Parts: sequence; structure tokens; C-alpha cells
Amino acid sequence: MARKTNRLIFEQVEVIDTAAKGKSVGKAPDGRVIFLSNTVPGDVVDVQTFKKRKAYYEGKAIKFHTYSNKRTTPKCEHFGTCGGCKWQDMDYSFQLAYKQNEVVNNLKRIGHLELPEIEPILGSEQQFFYRNKMEFSFSDSRWLTQDEINSEEDLGDKNALGFHIPGMWDKILDVKKCWLQEDPSNAIRNAVKSFALKHQMEFFNTRNQTGFLRTLMIRTSSTGDLMVLIQFFKEHKAHRTLLLDFLSETFPQITSLQYVINGKANDTIYDQEVICYKGNDHIFEDMEGLKFKINAKSFYQTNSQQAYELYKVTREFAGLTGNELVYDLYTGTGTIAQFVAKQAKKVIGVEAVPDAIKAAKQNAQFNGINNVDFYVGDMKVVFNDEFLKTHGQPDVIITDPPRDGMHKDVVQQLLSIAPKKIVYVSCNSATQARDLALMKDEYKITRVQPVDMFPQTFHVENVVLLERL
Repeated sequence: MARKTNRLIFEQVEVIDTAAKGKSVGKAPDGRVIFLSNTVPGDVVDVQTFKKRKAYYEGKAIKFHTYSNKRTTPKCEHFGTCGGCKWQDMDYSFQLAYKQNEVVNNLKRIGHLELPEIEPILGSEQQFFYRNKMEFSFSDSRWLTQDEINSEEDLGDKNALGFHIPGMWDKILDVKKCWLQEDPSNAIRNAVKSFALKHQMEFFNTRNQTGFLRTLMIRTSSTGDLMVLIQFFKEHKAHRTLLLDFLSETFPQITSLQYVINGKANDTIYDQEVICYKGNDHIFEDMEGLKFKINAKSFYQTNSQQAYELYKVTREFAGLTGNELVYDLYTGTGTIAQFVAKQAKKVIGVEAVPDAIKAAKQNAQFNGINNVDFYVGDMKVVFNDEFLKTHGQPDVIITDPPRDGMHKDVVQQLLSIAPKKIVYVSCNSATQARDLALMKDEYKITRVQPVDMFPQTFHVENVVLLERL
């Protein structure tokens, strides 16, 4: 039976803090916390709730009495509908302050950890147009705003090329200008849409699994390379070549033009054949003289400039002198491993994804780095006695796991290996705190450095140095 929703209205609620996933926080008259999605700390608002739980409400502001001095005017016309930049209405200095607080609170409240003085968060020099990869979806039934629904005007075609509405897998917001990726990203997306409409190409319908145009991916790089990949739901050679030739002629700066024919139920291309139409099947990213080859399926940090800052912190925390054996866990395509290699005796990178390790080996060979080795392995089982006997006892372990953090068996293996130092890079300080709590009897946290990789969002990276007691 569906849970009954009691919609309540609370007046003159002061928004006092931020919470997880970009929410802000107020207090109801009964003492419960209210999680809000459309306010900034310092606002005073009337709130309508849409969910009630034992310890909290969820709601939205329906009237503003006082606007916070932490506010700023969002640059994007889609702010509030698109869920990509939830904090664009908050001044960047306050974004950084709240991200720093989140890291500290998670480490203290979840991990119950003894902490050194935490270093000030490293802000991003670029606060807009900082992403090197964007993916847009086509739809033949675009998301309509409430104003459009109430309007009696003819809304024209319902086709869209943009982003999924948060929480709605089949609704796409048509994006005019996105502030996340530098030009020619917006020009390419808008040109593709206009050309497709002019030539009556069918946009995808997710529910019915019909249509022709499915997704558009654009990757830029610091080297000036530009990759564009169109994903088609089905083959239509005349339309496909017409669109790809148009892109090639209109945007000659594209160095890698590729496509995929994907007729399955989901958009992921990792199990699909990627076909290079013109140019190379890859682009290059550059970092401190190292070049990293990136194909359509490669993972690479999406903020190139700030990734460099993150890796510099990681290398500094490792404190390498040239004599150390380093293990780099969750190495991906080996970016961190190669970045620290010139200051290490040897680096061993381990990753569960075979394609990533293949790319890591190619990049190391391309960069002429001879003191790195990469291995495919499940982190939970790879560190057996045989592996350690073969490769040696590491002096330093660098670990950069996904958002879920490390499996508890991996943590136990780290404790049994007992390196002098562990550098833990995390994109989720909550799971990081959980993992660190399991190590606090044997390791002391000596440095903590939050790094902002994603301005205008609530996401924050954090680097922690642990030294064996």
C-alpha cells in the first residue's frame, strides 16, 4: 500500500546549512530537520513538505521572505530545471566553505577520526566550462516546463537534445547553452539538432525504443584535440553519412569523429563496437609532459586542469624520494601511476577492468616510462602472498577507489601488508571515512586536503595521508 503523504506548510523557516547531495537544511517547529532542494543557507522561506519521516521532512520553498547574502545570480537559463549544477545560485567562496565542512563532518561523525589541521580546500581556477567530456541525449518528447504546459501557444516540435531530468529516465531537457564544457561544444550540439530537424531525422523515444538519433558525446582536451561520437539506435546509412559529413565539414577542428549503432535497451557503449568515421580513434590529454591516449570508452578525470592539482597533492603526500616501491590501486588507465613514477623506484598499478589496463600499458610505453607495471585483478583477491612475493613489499600504497569506497576485505589486506604510508584519494568522503575508521588503530592521519573538481555542484574530492603507527 502506498505511503500516505501529509503535505504540511511551515512558515518563516531559516535555512541554516547544507546536507548531502546538494540539499540544504532547515528546522521544523517540531524539531525535525527539513531537507530542501531549492534554497541557500541564509534564506528565510515558507516550506511545503512532500515527504515525512520519523526524523526529517523533505520539502521545497514556496515563498521567500529573505534572500541569503550567500546567493549569486545563476548564469545558466536552465538552472532549476536541469539538475547538473545545483549550487549555481551560491557564491563560489561559500560553495568551497560548505564542501570543506562536509569533508570535516564526514571524517569526524562517520569515522570518529582524530584529525590534524585540515588544509584549506583547493578551489578550481575555472568555475565554468571546465569539463572535458559531455554526453547529451536525443528525445522526441522533450520535457515541458509548467509555464509551457499552462501556455495556450503552439509549442512546435517536441524534439530535444540535452540532459535527463533528475529522477526521470525518459524525460530530456532541451539545452540551449550549457556552461560546463568550452566551445565548440554548444555550437556542435545546436548544429546537430538543427541539421537533424531540417533533414527529418527521428529522435529517440526511450519508452517505445524507436527512432534514429540516440546520444551525442563530445570530448575536448588540453592538446586541442576534439572527439565527437554520435550514437544511433539503428543503421540508416544515408542519414548517418549525411550527418557525419555535415559535422566534418562544419567543424574541421574535430580530430576524432566516431559513431556507434546501438539497438539494445540502454545507452552504454562499453559493450558496443565504436567505428571511426574520420580522423583518429582517440584523442590525447597532456599533463606535465605526459601524454594520455583516450578513446571513446576511456575513463579520464573530467576536469583536466583540476585533476592536475589533485595528482600533485597525491604525489606530494606520497613523499617519494626515488627509492620507493609504490602500489597504485584502482589505477584505471594508469594516470596517477605514471604521474608519480619519475619520483619512485617502481610503481605497480592494479585495476579490475582489462581494457583500462591495456590502455595504461599503451600510455606508459608511449611516454617511455619503464618503471611501471600494470595488472588486471580484483582488489579483494589480488594481494595474496604470491603477488607480494613476486612484486615486493610496497613502501607506499595509493588508492583511488570508486564512490562506494574500498571493500572491507581490501582494507584488511592493506592492514596486513602494512606499508609505511597510504595515500587515500576519494570522491566520496563518507565512504572514505568509513574505510579510514577501520584503519585508525594502525595508522595515523597526518594530512587532509580537500580538492574541488566540480564547481557549481556539491561534489568534492579529498586526499588523506596515513602513516603507520
